[in-house]
Amino acid sequence: MIEINDLKINAQDKEILKWLTIDFEIWKNYILAWKNWSWKSSLANFLMWSPEYSHSSWEVLIDWIDLLSLEVWERAQLGIFLSFQNIPEILWINMWEYLRIIYNNYLKNQNNTDWKVAQLSPFVFKRFIKKYLDELKINEDFLKRDLNVWFSWWEKRKIELLQIKLLNPKYIILDEIDSWLDVDALKVVSNGIKEINSPNNSIIIITHHFEITKYIDIDKIYVLKNWLLDRVWGKEIIDDILENWFN
Repeated sequence: MIEINDLKINAQDKEILKWLTIDFEIWKNYILAWKNWSWKSSLANFLMWSPEYSHSSWEVLIDWIDLLSLEVWERAQLGIFLSFQNIPEILWINMWEYLRIIYNNYLKNQNNTDWKVAQLSPFVFKRFIKKYLDELKINEDFLKRDLNVWFSWWEKRKIELLQIKLLNPKYIILDEIDSWLDVDALKVVSNGIKEINSPNNSIIIITHHFEITKYIDIDKIYVLKNWLLDRVWGKEIIDDILENWFN
């Protein structure tokens, strides 16, 4: 569980969220909702770690460990995955090798073994990853390119889903993953997320469209407004939201 108690977040000496008390349980799925500029993405970036934010809080815990004392890589090792709202393109980083390195590090953390012992060779990794490429309809030659360079928005999203499948994180924060997708692409992405979802993880979706709730079961909706947690909705209100609020 991620537990947040009385959290206050500042950006450039401006208070952007205050007295925030919420939690995210494993095996439950959540939405962080409301309009732009309600600091939903700021909360996600803060949880993963971003140098542009400071805080004051009694505690933020992940599985009873003090999250605020951890570096970004330590948070990733404990199972937090954050998708990018705007996915960066990185020259000179080969996609195959990038995916192999992050998976080998995942193996090292899971098995608590020496990195050289745990790692998969390029040949073995290509055989291992093929089932995921087939599931997401990604051509092997596609991964010979530089990381996300000249990828379409849809292609970048599929690569993020591929990383989630590889890393099997516990807390999957999806920052507006439904933006810029047409109906067909949204269905494919949503079905991919649904396949990933299990009793061993939690999906946390940042959105202000709610269409994604047609495909993924949501347990709780946290509404952020005017720098505060404005209200908490249960899944029983989703049909009403789809029909009356966001059309």
